[in-house]
Amino acid sequence: MLTKKDIRKQYLEKRLNLPDDVIATLNRELLDQCRQLDLSAFRMAHIFLPITEKKEADTFALVHWAREVYPQLQWALSRSDMRNATMEHFLWKPETVLVRNAYGIPEPAGGIPLLSSEMDLVFVPMLAFDKNGQRVGYGKGMYDRFLKECLPTVTTIGLSLFEPVETIADVNENDVPLHMVITPQTIYDFKKS
Repeated sequence: MLTKKDIRKQYLEKRLNLPDDVIATLNRELLDQCRQLDLSAFRMAHIFLPITEKKEADTFALVHWAREVYPQLQWALSRSDMRNATMEHFLWKPETVLVRNAYGIPEPAGGIPLLSSEMDLVFVPMLAFDKNGQRVGYGKGMYDRFLKECLPTVTTIGLSLFEPVETIADVNENDVPLHMVITPQTIYDFKKS
């Protein structure tokens, strides 16, 4: 079994080595899978925006689709404080000004602040995940802390360009498993498992 550190290194390298045309195809297929979701029950969705240099999933396309199909759904973005590994959340409106932070993450320049408890849906970034719904991110634990601040009723959905690994060897009590992960090929529903 692989550890988070091993998986992180392997999957970041794997993703960075994908040609741009393959990334574009995977993102189109990922969006097609996301279009199968019924988001009508949700009111506030938190989304991450991609670090394009790290070839993360294109969430701009997902939000563009969802804003047309589910106009009642509002969107939240975070601004990261890397010094203490925390996130502040803001309402994301079409006119919100985005700026890239030192890590290349598009973030809101400001806006209406939101509490973690206001989110009823959270899309979660990842490098990889396993067949139990555990994920591997970049290792700072920011999303795990954020998800623990959300209400127990929050729905969490990971977006991955790759299929799952069997098991992450070093999962611990601080890791928050996901309810669902969407890949270009399928939707994994861990609530049903």
